[in-house]
Amino acid sequence: MTKLGFIGLGVMGGRIAKRLLDRGYSVTGYNRTKSKAGWLIKAGMQWSDSARSVAESAEIIFSMVTNTNALLSVTDGPEGVLEGLKRGKIYIDMSTVSPAISRVIAKKVASKGAEMLDVPVSGSVETLEAGKLTLMVGGAETTYKKVKPILQSIGPKVTYVGTNGMAVIMKIATNLNLAVQMLAFSEGLVLAEKCGIKRQLAVEIFLNSVIASPMLKYRGPFVLKMPDEAWFNVNMMQKDLNLAEELGQQVDVPLPCTSIANKFLTAARGMGYANEDFAVIFKVLEKMSGLTQ
Repeated sequence: MTKLGFIGLGVMGGRIAKRLLDRGYSVTGYNRTKSKAGWLIKAGMQWSDSARSVAESAEIIFSMVTNTNALLSVTDGPEGVLEGLKRGKIYIDMSTVSPAISRVIAKKVASKGAEMLDVPVSGSVETLEAGKLTLMVGGAETTYKKVKPILQSIGPKVTYVGTNGMAVIMKIATNLNLAVQMLAFSEGLVLAEKCGIKRQLAVEIFLNSVIASPMLKYRGPFVLKMPDEAWFNVNMMQKDLNLAEELGQQVDVPLPCTSIANKFLTAARGMGYANEDFAVIFKVLEKMSGLTQ
């Protein structure tokens, strides 16, 4: 079976690597903090001490890191992915990063005789563990066809979007909706609660109404009890909204709802909520409205 590599074993990356292990693939992994990968090593993942060594040992290399700078740090330099690539290898980056930088890296990968795809995902920890994660693919369609069965081991819905960078653009366009929806949901809840309707009842009604998107169904209950570990924290969400606003400026698309949601994320950081799941924007609005609980 194809030898896989995985770089970036955080909340989502680690669980994707585990899913590949569970399907019988040989996976070699690297993470900046080795202790976070301990559970995967126990599950059968082989450990490497650098991104380069992962790329050298695997035929198909995945990465999923926090932002554009993190991606550059694992791809460039003497211990980066690029130094471990050679003809015939495929590099798949699943991070949500600058589309322009993703395309630059794709050109560098091509200069090594290898191929690159950007394959961001849509979903949450719950979606991934339920086997319902969706994937978007940017890059050469011939490369996509080579790895499609492996991608379908991660999630059942894999959609080819276009050339390098196009899937990342699609992911940014998708993710801006998350914060905007969460803010609108929070506004409705705070309004209902301030008028005397119990929060739990309002949540129940909203999540059984026409506004209940799949995202709100799993994240909406966070306003009643936040998760012990953030599924997608404020800093990560703001990174994606910043990418969206930057892209909007480049192509002359105003994103007013995105801009407002982004300001609430800034307020959340100012209130000390940076590492909380971004659903914490409810608490920001709650405080602004004078509600206590």
